[in-house]
Amino acid sequence: MEKAKVYFTKEITPQSVIKVYEKLGIKLPGNVAVKLHSGEEGNQNYIKPDFVKAIVERVNGTVVECNTAYEGARNSTDKHKKLLEKHGWTKYFNVDLMDEVGPDMVLDIPNGKVIKKNYVGKNLKNYDSLLVLSHFKGHPMGGYGGALKQLSIGVASSAGKSYIHSAGKYTDQTKVWGDLPEQDKFLESMADAASSVVNYFKPNVAYINVMCNLSVDCDCCAVAEDPCMKDIGVLASLDPVAIDQACIDLIYNSKDPGKEHFIKRVERQNGIHTIEAASSIGVGSRNYELINID
Repeated sequence: MEKAKVYFTKEITPQSVIKVYEKLGIKLPGNVAVKLHSGEEGNQNYIKPDFVKAIVERVNGTVVECNTAYEGARNSTDKHKKLLEKHGWTKYFNVDLMDEVGPDMVLDIPNGKVIKKNYVGKNLKNYDSLLVLSHFKGHPMGGYGGALKQLSIGVASSAGKSYIHSAGKYTDQTKVWGDLPEQDKFLESMADAASSVVNYFKPNVAYINVMCNLSVDCDCCAVAEDPCMKDIGVLASLDPVAIDQACIDLIYNSKDPGKEHFIKRVERQNGIHTIEAASSIGVGSRNYELINID
């Protein structure tokens, strides 16, 4: 089997993001959704709007987000819009809050291990292609957050996030947190949901992971730990499994002593299982070639 190509640069600048993207040789057609994490209120680690402005303009994309399923500044449209303005996103972009108005769009997952449908923001139907622009970091529930998390939890509506977190039991965010499933079922649900979004856009989808501000906590955390490792670089691929696997491998193979703290978070949550599950249902391949473009 041919190895998936993952391009890598140690340089972390707006220009290097474009450089690594262009190595993919893809032209994303039509209306391009750029899915990224806009950052919870109080979070210090999320990637800021001025950093991504160049790549969004390069693909002529629209920044897209969805409401969250936990208490905070992004779990309702009104609060979320205010925070998007506060964080500077609306200064540069017309942000599409895809689940601002329902009903949700439902994607089928016939080969899902745990869930057989995925609730996503209904405005997803307005886009022909997708650029998944992820800040790779740790995560208190998933172990790590990268392309697969953006495809699943990120694209899911508020109700869809609840559905994934509960392994298909609830769409109501007031019920899910008191009745969480066994951890691997949640991780497999994420893989299932990711597969539905990949299949919806395939082949018009590309992935960029930015390995900076490497905290063990997600950008969804209002109170997040500061980074425990030095920045590593920027990766791009047409395979979401390969790009996440490559990032994990760069962490494990790093000489940075802070990696032990990061790895402990990943392993505590069995985070690699999301990659395993996604690979097993054909979302992508863990077999990759890392191509350094520096």
